[in-house]
Amino acid sequence: MRKLYVLLLTALLGCVTVPSYAADNGSWSVYPVSTRLAARPYFYLSADPGQTLRDKVTVANKTGGPLTFRLYAADAYNTVRDGGFAVRTVREKQRGVGAWAEPARSRVTVPAHGSVTVPFTLRVPERAEPGDHPGALVALDERVEAGDGSLAVGVQRAVAARVYLRVGGPTVPALAVEKVRVSHHQPLVPGFGAATATVSYTLHNTGNVTLNPKVRLRAEGLFGRTLLARGLTEVPSELLPGQRVRLSEPWSGAPQLDWGDVTLTADAAGTRDSASASFFALPWLVAAVVAAGIATAVVVIRARRDRARPSVPARRSPPVRTTPFRRRSSPSARPSRSRR
Repeated sequence: MRKLYVLLLTALLGCVTVPSYAADNGSWSVYPVSTRLAARPYFYLSADPGQTLRDKVTVANKTGGPLTFRLYAADAYNTVRDGGFAVRTVREKQRGVGAWAEPARSRVTVPAHGSVTVPFTLRVPERAEPGDHPGALVALDERVEAGDGSLAVGVQRAVAARVYLRVGGPTVPALAVEKVRVSHHQPLVPGFGAATATVSYTLHNTGNVTLNPKVRLRAEGLFGRTLLARGLTEVPSELLPGQRVRLSEPWSGAPQLDWGDVTLTADAAGTRDSASASFFALPWLVAAVVAAGIATAVVVIRARRDRARPSVPARRSPPVRTTPFRRRSSPSARPSRSRR
């Protein structure tokens, strides 16, 4: 059976004394080296195209034995499932921070209850696009642990310290709401059971800076009646540049019989967008009765048209007229006249 490798990544949560904000999975932590002024929860870096930055990252071992890690830089992205902060694996193509940052050591062994600090260099290309380039410095345990379940799944664990890099130049915040859909779940018989609905939509960061979107949902029925109006909580706190996230929102107590529109409005600093979708709520039994009535009406109308249509007699072919055959006598058979 083919083995699948799953990377479990901790990308910043809160024995060695490590900062409470350090990325931590209970066995090891990864965090920026503190400056003289203050401790840093993440790497906040700014640079112009062509500039080189240097910094340090610390890996702390919280177990009773030595641990060896693969240390690498990676690009960040939003997960499809819930828009969470995630980073590329070591085997994936890196285009931003993952390609520009390079630790001084690619593998480190950290003693029990100890820590190792590794310098890294971040070289911003001359043609780097302005705006935010999120990423991380990842400490990966390359050992493969057996996964649970019937499938042969190998699990690798990693911890990452986030890197928020902003490249100098124009910043363009832009947010789009796309592909709004409404799906209804109706009871079979009206009044026996509650109707529910699911509103799905896509948030798309079309700009070059990280956004913290707020989304409001509004539903209106016939004659402009307000059926639902609320702010949504299941929204990613950070929507990274260029990322799309498909989200859904349950709507309990949806109407069983109505016709209207659902509108989603997304706001973030410097940008706002809305998109709508129409819905038509109809119970299954009512829909079946209506469909049967329409089908019956069509059959009846066709039958009446057939009965009302006058019958057209079959066209008869005209009679064929025949000319009677007359036998012509030969010249020799004609009676001759006597000459006088």
